[in-house]
Amino acid sequence: MQAPEQRRAANDFRAMHHGEMLVLPNAWDAISARVFEEVGCRAVATTSAGVSWSLGYPDGERIPWAEFLGATLRMARCLAVPLTVDCESGFSATPAELGERVREIIGTGASGINLEDSRDHHTHALLPLEDAVERISAARAAADQEGVPIVINARTDFYLPAQSGHAVPFADVVHRCRAYLAAGADCVYPIGLADIHLIRQLTQELRAPVNIMGRPGSPTLAELRAAGVARVSTAVGPALLMAGTLMDAIVKLKETGSCEHFASPFSYPRMQQLFSRGASGSPA
Repeated sequence: MQAPEQRRAANDFRAMHHGEMLVLPNAWDAISARVFEEVGCRAVATTSAGVSWSLGYPDGERIPWAEFLGATLRMARCLAVPLTVDCESGFSATPAELGERVREIIGTGASGINLEDSRDHHTHALLPLEDAVERISAARAAADQEGVPIVINARTDFYLPAQSGHAVPFADVVHRCRAYLAAGADCVYPIGLADIHLIRQLTQELRAPVNIMGRPGSPTLAELRAAGVARVSTAVGPALLMAGTLMDAIVKLKETGSCEHFASPFSYPRMQQLFSRGASGSPA
């Protein structure tokens, strides 16, 4: 993607956070990314867990950076809509290293990133606020240097199970989110938050874009829209659904001897059509 085109895509993606609520599916490879675009999604996100599993690694920044970049590039290359990338905590030990990672992600053609405020994949212990803010500032500075106004979605892990064995002070969540927005984030993501009353209170307190995870048990899209949510992402749900569907089909094949369980709305010609565009995203 050329620089002017990428700047337009990033600005278009930012605009999607203001107005009609953005429903953002999370892809893990080129097929899932193109399927999401084909059904009319205005933008596509990645799922770090799905990308890692699809390449044979566990989640939690265990995948080599070069392979992570390669997966991102393959998805960005086949899409004509903006792609935002789940970078976990940035695959970096220092803000300077994070800045370099962000520049490399921008180099794949991405229009946005997710950045977490915890480093330990098992405990999700929060980084000190000053460190988390410094990393967001470094990401924004790197994007500014590249001249691409990517959307930074600052994820806070307050509500993940490892953190929420005790009561989460709502005022602390608001304080963190405000600090991230002031440091250059465009949207905040309290992953795991599903209480519609707290969600509404958060959007009212921040008056800024809030991303909520859509999963079984979450409020409906209509409820989230009414609560003022700007963006709903599906996280790892579609990847898990696909794995379960494949497993179920193979089990049924072994049990029944019938291949009818592979019946799909997709045919070989239709799948070929999905990838008939050139690498730049324009018709081949």
